[in-house]
Amino acid sequence: QVHLAESGGGSVQAGGSLSLSCAVSGSGYSTYCMAWFRQAPGKEREGVASIRMFGPKNYAGSVNDRFTIYQDRAKATLYLQMNSLNPEDTAMYYCAAGDPGGTCPLSPRDYQYWGQGTQVTVSP
Repeated sequence: QVHLAESGGGSVQAGGSLSLSCAVSGSGYSTYCMAWFRQAPGKEREGVASIRMFGPKNYAGSVNDRFTIYQDRAKATLYLQMNSLNPEDTAMYYCAAGDPGGTCPLSPRDYQYWGQGTQVTVSP
């Protein structure tokens, strides 16, 4: 069982930055894919970025070069650094963990464990 708890959301003006954190606890997750997803009102949940320890990082095209996913295993924490934010980035952001095998996909169905989410709001 894996438990995830996000923090760091908030409100920012366009062009600003935010850093999200996801505290990970439980067992068996050391080789899992870890990912960030987001869901805006009225829209489907979409993958933002994923990572597996010692593996490649994977980003959605809409956030590539603006967002960075990384993890600190000593702190058992997953991070998402978000720069150059724009209003289209406004959404609830979720941390997720799973073991889909291979490269870590950005499809919600491939992840079994989810946090409660943290809201990010970007004003024009």
